[in-house]
Amino acid sequence: MTIGENLFPGPPATLLPVDPAAAELAAGVDPGLVVRTYPTSSLVWADLADQAWDESAIVESYAFARVGYHRGLDALRRNGWKGHGPVPWSHEPNQGFLRCLRSLGRAAGAIGEAEEVDRIGVFMDDCDPSVPRD
Repeated sequence: MTIGENLFPGPPATLLPVDPAAAELAAGVDPGLVVRTYPTSSLVWADLADQAWDESAIVESYAFARVGYHRGLDALRRNGWKGHGPVPWSHEPNQGFLRCLRSLGRAAGAIGEAEEVDRIGVFMDDCDPSVPRD
């Protein structure tokens, strides 16, 4: 045994199920239409947040990301997440939630919400420090 070695395992990684909206989005269907069929999909809200960001609609991007973030928290909890622990980026169905979290931080920074940016950065690191930051 090494001194300082953590003998207690952390919580298991949370792996979300496949998002049913993913196939439609991958086929190029407009996220504004897909959201009407799959309003609980974080992936759709992430696409809407990115689309708004690309159009310089910062407040709308923030709002879309916020909805997707909360939808993602609901999905994580339904799948065993207890409010902490890994949510790996490498598991593709987790990426919708993590993209919303990233977009929320980006838009929060753009509107001057420094404390929220800090909280989101810590949360992203707790979920998975390998989440792409751009």
